[in-house]
Amino acid sequence: MEITRLRGVTEKRAKEFAKLGITDSASLVRHFPRAYLDMTNRTSVREVFHNDMALLACRLVSVEPVRHYSRLKTVRAWLEQDGCTFPAVWFNMPYLAERLKAGEYLFYGRVQNRYGQISLVNPSFEPLDRVARLKGLVPVYPLRASLTQRVVRDAVLAALAVEKLETVIPWELVKKYDLMPLKEAYYAVHAPKTQEEARAGAERVALEEYFTLLSAFKLVKGDRQEARRNRYSVTEREVAAFEKRFPFPFTAGQQAAVRAIYDNVTGPVRMNRLLQGDVGSGKTAVALTGIFMALRSGFQAVYLSPTEVLAAQNCALLEKMFPDYRVGYLAGGSTTKEKRELKTALAAGEIDVLCGTHAVLQGDVHFCNLAFCVCDEQHRFGVAQRNILSEKGDMPDVLVMSATPIPRTLSLVFYGDLDVTTIPDKPLDRKPVTTAIVPAYKYDDMLEYVRGEAKKGRQAYFVCAKIDDDEGEVTSVTELWEELKGRLPDVRFALLHGRMKEKEKSAVMAAFKNHEYDCLVSTTVIEVGVDVPAATIMVIMNAERFGLSQLHQLRGRVGRGSEKSWCFLLVGSDSETARERLTVFKNTSDGFALAEKDLELRGSGDFLGTRQSGKFLTDIKNLRYSTDVIFTAKKLTDEAFERRLNFEAIKAAAMAKYESLKDVVLN
Repeated sequence: MEITRLRGVTEKRAKEFAKLGITDSASLVRHFPRAYLDMTNRTSVREVFHNDMALLACRLVSVEPVRHYSRLKTVRAWLEQDGCTFPAVWFNMPYLAERLKAGEYLFYGRVQNRYGQISLVNPSFEPLDRVARLKGLVPVYPLRASLTQRVVRDAVLAALAVEKLETVIPWELVKKYDLMPLKEAYYAVHAPKTQEEARAGAERVALEEYFTLLSAFKLVKGDRQEARRNRYSVTEREVAAFEKRFPFPFTAGQQAAVRAIYDNVTGPVRMNRLLQGDVGSGKTAVALTGIFMALRSGFQAVYLSPTEVLAAQNCALLEKMFPDYRVGYLAGGSTTKEKRELKTALAAGEIDVLCGTHAVLQGDVHFCNLAFCVCDEQHRFGVAQRNILSEKGDMPDVLVMSATPIPRTLSLVFYGDLDVTTIPDKPLDRKPVTTAIVPAYKYDDMLEYVRGEAKKGRQAYFVCAKIDDDEGEVTSVTELWEELKGRLPDVRFALLHGRMKEKEKSAVMAAFKNHEYDCLVSTTVIEVGVDVPAATIMVIMNAERFGLSQLHQLRGRVGRGSEKSWCFLLVGSDSETARERLTVFKNTSDGFALAEKDLELRGSGDFLGTRQSGKFLTDIKNLRYSTDVIFTAKKLTDEAFERRLNFEAIKAAAMAKYESLKDVVLN
């Protein structure tokens, strides 16, 4: 059902929901809460620590006129609780100035307490007299634009009333394993009475998702043992000679990976392989060796990167390593003339290896005899999209790479359609990065250290979890950029985030790499592959909001030169779990060990809900569920296929899921 047919959803609100990717009742019921608010647990502002989230019953005394700071619009209201008066501040939400009236409210947001100066940052709120109907647990949803929690909650409940929500799991298995009805599970997630009910609902919804996903992989992988079409003539001696072009000897892990690829491309079956390894473990060198196998055998190859910054970096490397072959470059930023000339040369076989972004996947890009595809940072591309790349040739071999370690226990899910090769060796020739957890009272000292290092010609990254903070829970990249420019006026700060156009992002990264800026304030768009040797400091705001594996990726952006490097973690939560996770990160440099620990500490919902999971499980990223759900789903899938229960319905749902993975997932 179209979302505008739901009660209370106007055309204007429908446009706001669309910014969240919600266009109908089906997508609305899958907009899951990111947390639950216990409306009985109200706090005194005097008892709240700095950066803690708090639920406060306060009297709103007055609202100041909207203030304009550069491109930042600020609304400030004065609140009073038990004789303590303090401000609440909202950034880039000027419409709230009209909505806020004097009276009693319930506020939920982050409390800042710097040197006794208390403030509440970007809190959500409701009039106190209306809270009486919101008993027990209240779902807290991700928001955009001027949507409020109440509007979203009401719309979700209206959508639940009209959606059928029927399970694809065969009724024989539903009965055998006493599974909760799917619609009941959705109600338990969106309107739970207890935390236990919310958890049970989340596990049932996640089970449905994994059942469908694993069924898709089972269907695809079952048909994937395709006979080889392209016969490689390259010899082992030629491969060994190519390896000597690199300025370092291959590790045992790299040699094993090269052997697996060589055995694959000279064997009877087409290759469809994942190569995973820690940051700096030498995956690119292995991929280039695979490309050499194809080029030496007279075939074309393609190297696909998720961003123009990385594509340009990889293109320069290909030109250096393959001086005897013709290298082409294709990206969204290429001119119309460049694209036309390149496509003509590519189809005529005048280009041996093409390096580019998702522009390579367009329908008018044709190869002459493509036999080897490299897909860098595979979690940024959907499964079916890799198939589009494969269709550019006559069943070419595919090698996808990821520096995002996934626990072995979950590889069956995340890489269900691929054979997996892992480079276990530690990174070579990389200085260790010292990691420190910075308490709030040391924040100013850290900034002074950054200023001092900038004067010495070194560079720093500041990474935030979000572009804007409509929900008041984290430091946003725009907010931090404005703050840092004011705090350190003699330091040059650049801003980078995913809503910028690709050309803008490339220009900012190039300027930072050329040292036109001292510091880069960014979201996780710099998470992967960016190489700036002068960058020696990584500052991660609200570090508890990131998975350990993602933190490890960010830490890997520094320590690439000869100078001592640091990773500073700023923490916005004093929870015991957050402290434990970050202490593990501080003391561990092994990405695979961190991935296993991350799964143990956070559970599958959090782990697979991070960006590392790409498009696979974005829909259920906010759900909390145990790893057991995944293995239960595998057991149900195996049994359903073995007994061929409800097979046609499962196949239809599974392949629809598989097709939905084709979207590129870029920061």
